[in-house]
Amino acid sequence: MTGKLTTIGFDADDTLWHNERFFRVTQDRFAELLQDHTPMNMDGETLAARLLDAEKRNLGRYGYGVKGFTLSMIETAIDVTDSNVPASVIKELIVAGQMMLSYPIELLPHARDAIESLADRYRIILVTKGDLLDQERKLAQSGLGDMFDGVEIVSEKTATVYADIFERHGHGAAKGMMVGNSMRSDVVPMIQAGGWGIYVPHGIVWEVEHAEPPEDHARYAEISDLGELTDLIAQID
Repeated sequence: MTGKLTTIGFDADDTLWHNERFFRVTQDRFAELLQDHTPMNMDGETLAARLLDAEKRNLGRYGYGVKGFTLSMIETAIDVTDSNVPASVIKELIVAGQMMLSYPIELLPHARDAIESLADRYRIILVTKGDLLDQERKLAQSGLGDMFDGVEIVSEKTATVYADIFERHGHGAAKGMMVGNSMRSDVVPMIQAGGWGIYVPHGIVWEVEHAEPPEDHARYAEISDLGELTDLIAQID
């Protein structure tokens, strides 16, 4: 490992496997359950905005993932109905959240091939955030667990967190690369830590994960899918 890179980090949700679409399905169910209990002037867009506000407020309390999302749905349901939401609706929201924890894992195109093609030459690590048990479940069901040299499930992805992870799993962030679908969590902080940030758009992006791309930075690149990653790394290294 004498090149520019020694360690490649992968995000999990919506980089290696589908995830956000399950939140969207559940959010549609949330709107359906509340449609007869909200004020007449509250449309779906307003309700979605209220839910997003609750999610943002609660990140510091519950972190990322299904549990925090479910609690935010319940909180929003209580707020927008002036505490008049029926217990039966609360029960259905809990069931909807529980269902999210049982959806099968579906790998995104080229995910396995990308990891396999790089594993002989680099240390491969998974860096993800969210509910610990849920992330462990998804990793186990993905069939990719044995392919990683290290797995890090963190509460937040920052430049400091990346610097620590890539120091422990490689030769520092300067010789590391992070690959993911979130500009805010996967790309920008990794570049701030001194490493490479590779953006793989997924199409469905949670608003909280939005950030402006560092297009002029020498260590930033965008690929359309993971099938392009091996060639990109060959050009860099």
